[in-house]
Amino acid sequence: MFIIESPIVEKKILQDNVFLLKMHSPEIASVIKPAQFLNIRVSSESYPLLRRPFSVCDVEGEHIYLLFNIFGEGTRILAGKSSGDLIDILGPLGNGFNLNDDYETAVIVAGGLGSAPFPFVTRELNDNKEIISFIGGRTSKDVITYGMKNVFTASDDGSSGFKGSVVELLNSKIEELQKKNIKVFGCGPTPMLKALKEFCVKHNIVCEVSAECAMACGFGICQGCPIESTNNSEKYLLVCNDGPVFNVRDVVI
Repeated sequence: MFIIESPIVEKKILQDNVFLLKMHSPEIASVIKPAQFLNIRVSSESYPLLRRPFSVCDVEGEHIYLLFNIFGEGTRILAGKSSGDLIDILGPLGNGFNLNDDYETAVIVAGGLGSAPFPFVTRELNDNKEIISFIGGRTSKDVITYGMKNVFTASDDGSSGFKGSVVELLNSKIEELQKKNIKVFGCGPTPMLKALKEFCVKHNIVCEVSAECAMACGFGICQGCPIESTNNSEKYLLVCNDGPVFNVRDVVI
């Protein structure tokens, strides 16, 4: 784990209210794994006080990428940064996806900004596994396919691809998917993850999800990000320390 200041190399607006920051951070780029996260201090001022957690979107050489939208004051400040500005980073933190299980096809399921960790996942798997990506959002503006491969889209209003939720789209492909040796990787809003868990349990599919949660310290000191465990010996786990990636059968979503 490092506490470092990394310079912004480039800032892009990918689509309405969706930003991509490229930062030079060789220390983190050399060790971080897909779905691990960074806790970022967005301002040198006393407000906002707490760091903000961000999944690393991608890694390319000595550079790391963050994908985010403006959701509150912290992300508004981050979106206002420019090339050359330094970003105060704590990380990498948490546990990433297990990409090395016995499966042939990785099925990515993402909703909204839940797409953030998957360009990195796609890069890591590209030469080793077949990849199918199911990406959803409320409207076409919320469907983020940056860095994805073999993409099927869904939107609640039908403005992008399948009309309905991304899990409903996934269900429409179940006969084809059941012919393959698959593992599902998910990230998105909690209602989506809950539906994804129910789908994967019903069809006996191995599934890992990256849970979304507010995290203050990022490494287990504040105890502020509990998630209920299905293991009777451990009533609660911490999203930051034990996750953010969990097998869906191990936690209550």
